[in-house]
Amino acid sequence: MRALIQRVSEASVTVEGSVVGDIGTGLLILICAMQGDTEAEAEKLATKITKLRIFKDDEGRMNRSIKDIGGSVLVVSQFTLAADTSRGNRPGFSTASTPEDGNRLYEYFADQIAAQDIPTAKGQFGADMKVRLLNDGPVTIWIDTSD
Repeated sequence: MRALIQRVSEASVTVEGSVVGDIGTGLLILICAMQGDTEAEAEKLATKITKLRIFKDDEGRMNRSIKDIGGSVLVVSQFTLAADTSRGNRPGFSTASTPEDGNRLYEYFADQIAAQDIPTAKGQFGADMKVRLLNDGPVTIWIDTSD
């Protein structure tokens, strides 16, 4: 699985003019299931992200996790993280999982975050979403479970 994590002061996702998920301080996680991914990758990624020490401590150092600060998470499906730009100018997405597997793993990943007592909001899988965020830092981190 691939994730692009952004530390935010606030974030929201809107579908057809209605807000379907919003958070205050926390993490916006754009997530993509790749071909061959299983629940094991989703669990590994959720655990890694919830333990990342990317929030400031009292001395201004990135030394606290999302759990430490009592923050929230907004999880948004983003199959374009599977983009292959190695051939030509039009990205290919053949390495992304099928929509069925992608949705199942997206939901499972979000459930794994929520199971750690972290308030978790979601976008809407497969929808045309408008994502707003106020990036804090900015801090943006890429994680791929295949690395």
